[in-house]
Amino acid sequence: MGKITKFRDMIGVIKDKASLSKATILSKSTLHLAVLRATSHAPSTIPQDHHLSILLSAGDGSRATASTLIESLMDRLHRTGNSTVALKCLLTIHHIIKRGSFILQDQLSIFPATGGHNYLKLSGFRDGTTATTWLLSAYVRWYALYLETLISTSRTLGFFLGSSLSKIEKEKQVDVVSSTLNHDLIRAVDSLIAVLEQICKVPDGAVSLQPNKLIHELIALVEDDYLSCVNELILRLSEFKERLSHLSFGESFELVCIMKRLNECKGRLLGSFIVTEQSMGGTLWGLSEELQSRVGMKDEGKFLVKENKERYTESARFGERVLTSSDSVKFSSSRFGLNRRNSFNLLDSTES
Repeated sequence: MGKITKFRDMIGVIKDKASLSKATILSKSTLHLAVLRATSHAPSTIPQDHHLSILLSAGDGSRATASTLIESLMDRLHRTGNSTVALKCLLTIHHIIKRGSFILQDQLSIFPATGGHNYLKLSGFRDGTTATTWLLSAYVRWYALYLETLISTSRTLGFFLGSSLSKIEKEKQVDVVSSTLNHDLIRAVDSLIAVLEQICKVPDGAVSLQPNKLIHELIALVEDDYLSCVNELILRLSEFKERLSHLSFGESFELVCIMKRLNECKGRLLGSFIVTEQSMGGTLWGLSEELQSRVGMKDEGKFLVKENKERYTESARFGERVLTSSDSVKFSSSRFGLNRRNSFNLLDSTES
């Protein structure tokens, strides 16, 4: 096994040198060379920061330059059958999500131009060279789907979750969330929980891969996303706490279903090597329990909202209403006197 690994690593080095030489001879762009250097075959190194800096700085220029970078990175990802190269490509994409400029993030979010859900196309990725690369392949497939979910959630939120740009806009988020329509607020919470659900699906085998620097880097980035996701959920669930007595039947029913999914994540997250008990926090789960204690299914198919300890109001009966988008109506938060539609969307071009 050791000889196979060393031979594979040597072949990888030769491939890297050949690719760089070919790119130089063909006068490929600096960006293409930076992509090759950041995503080398060397299994012992993560994408180097100086290579990432070259790639990230491309977003400061034109959209054409940013588009060229994304196309080069995706081409590298789709052509490789090497688990190390694939993971490095995905890590680079994750760094663009977290640290890239708006232009670069925007080009990532709309790739490919024809649209599509699974555009990373790695659900069938397999590298069976060794037992380790086979296990790494499972992480490639999971990580690709996780990043797709993260990009999809970012489209819903209007900013990339956990990015440096979202942290700059953090102070505006309270006002934005408070003026968001119920339907859009439910959609945002649903999308954030989808991120937690993907974290729960992390492959087994973490112990044997702990020394791997790529997995270590992956864990650190996902952990940071998790904390950002929890903070965004707390902000929105706190807003729902203010609105409970004003929700329609359809909105209340959706909220109950969403809280059930969130609770299902709690135990699975604790079983994940990515999320520790210390990082779980109590505020999110306390909010979830409080919302569920105030909104629940009661006798004879009636949906009741507890307004205080002794008074309940009947929202509707299951058989008497049809759940449609019209159930989501304009709502004025109890902390604000006016209701205005949320126009805060950094990714207008990506909305479906």
